[in-house]
Amino acid sequence: MARFLRPLLRGTTYTRLLHLWVPMLIVSVWLFIDMSSPWVPAAILLPVGLIPAVRLGEGVQARLLLTPGEPMSESAISVAPSASWRDRLRTVLWLEVRMALGPVAMGASVWLPLTSVDLVRAATGYFSDDNPFLPASQPHWVYALLAPLPLIAFYGVVVGLGELITAAARSLLGPSPSERLAALEERTEQLLERSRIARELHDSIGHALTVAVVQAGAARAAGDPEFTDRALGAIEETGRAALEDLERVLGVLRESDRPASSRPALTEADRLMESARASGARVDAELTGPLDRLPGPVSREGYRILQESLTNVLRHAGPVPVRVRVAFADGTLVLDVRNPMSAPTPGPGRVSDGLRGIRERAALLGGQAWTGVEEAADEWRVRVELPVGEGRVRSSVPGERADLARALPWHRPSTASGGARPVDLR
Repeated sequence: MARFLRPLLRGTTYTRLLHLWVPMLIVSVWLFIDMSSPWVPAAILLPVGLIPAVRLGEGVQARLLLTPGEPMSESAISVAPSASWRDRLRTVLWLEVRMALGPVAMGASVWLPLTSVDLVRAATGYFSDDNPFLPASQPHWVYALLAPLPLIAFYGVVVGLGELITAAARSLLGPSPSERLAALEERTEQLLERSRIARELHDSIGHALTVAVVQAGAARAAGDPEFTDRALGAIEETGRAALEDLERVLGVLRESDRPASSRPALTEADRLMESARASGARVDAELTGPLDRLPGPVSREGYRILQESLTNVLRHAGPVPVRVRVAFADGTLVLDVRNPMSAPTPGPGRVSDGLRGIRERAALLGGQAWTGVEEAADEWRVRVELPVGEGRVRSSVPGERADLARALPWHRPSTASGGARPVDLR
């Protein structure tokens, strides 16, 4: 019983009834003008529904009255003007459905409660000439027992018509295929931006914390005041650089139109090398080619790939010799980072995020990434090749949208890396 009566406690039941009554305002005005042609309002709605803005108004009204509790982002009712003839025809059909259900709702709202009242009055001996269903007769107690039936029927009609008009609104005023595609593209763009921000935070902050931990540990182990001063200086410099990176990332969150060029690029790779050297790593770096002529997306993502590669070296191998090769030639940017295996190969649970981020960045640019142990030299190797040819570079930065359909075929490790054995840590 409680479940049966629950709709009576919901405000949506009454806002839907109000929505059903609205068309009767138009009909009432017309009937006041001409009682002989009640079909005219329905005919007028045919050309009115073809106006694009009408669909917008109907969508707003339907959302407010039919689904007031639904979040705007999850509503199945569109609030956009008609963009095609299909949308216009659906709007016309929607208006006609409203016009057909309106009199039913109004009639039920008037006659069924009145019938219940007349049944109560008939039980006491009073009969109304306005109700054709109760001809004059002797008063009888049965009329009192029948009095709740019209109210139950009224309840069923109100709830049933409310559900029916809501279903019709979702079907006829729902998003068109083009609107669904636009919403899907917007959602994809948001997910790509969130993923990019997550990678930015992981790479920049992770690098700074790794350097700080390594420097602090080395200073404590050395017990040399001069070395400790240098370590503290390196930690301070790295911390400031991390704060700058953090400000860049937070700037993207605060200002959606902030230019992507404010992010660090490969032309600032010396900063990464010096940070690694300050942590004790012996970095042998060789940068060749006109890196300043790289497209912005390639240069910025290449910087992050190099940063994550050096961070992994410091985190898992410590201050070991590192060989870095960055070359731009023949329309391809190659980043190659190697270090000796001074410790067991890290497990998937420890480095999966970093290596996955490297592969994702390479994939979004249409390139390839190899990560793994090169057994012949007993080295851990990260090698990334990024195409720089015109029309092949894509980015997840807004305004430089990632071409996922093009990138996904590359999103898997390859074995064509000159002997390197890839490790799939996805």
